[in-house]
Amino acid sequence: MKKYSKEERAMWLEDWKGSTKSACAYAKENGLNQQTFINWTKARNETKHHFVEVRAPSSVVVKQSMGILQMVIEKGDVKIYIPLEINPHQLRAVIEGLGAPL
Repeated sequence: MKKYSKEERAMWLEDWKGSTKSACAYAKENGLNQQTFINWTKARNETKHHFVEVRAPSSVVVKQSMGILQMVIEKGDVKIYIPLEINPHQLRAVIEGLGAPL
């Protein structure tokens, strides 16, 4: 079994974070041991806690549109639609895309 340095693990985790794949799918696709990779993701989640300041929107509602249950956040004339079954990595990408560092 190959040993990975902290830098290598960080590189794999950072690359995975930018993908939309599950940890298992990513590990398999990249020739990594799936359980080892899952352990890396868990260790990372346990040691890093991030907070993002979110100013109160005008309204937050949950509604169904075209068969998809979604949360709608409205602030002024801006509306953000977020499917409730969104992949956490995709949601992270959306938040980062809005300029909030995670």
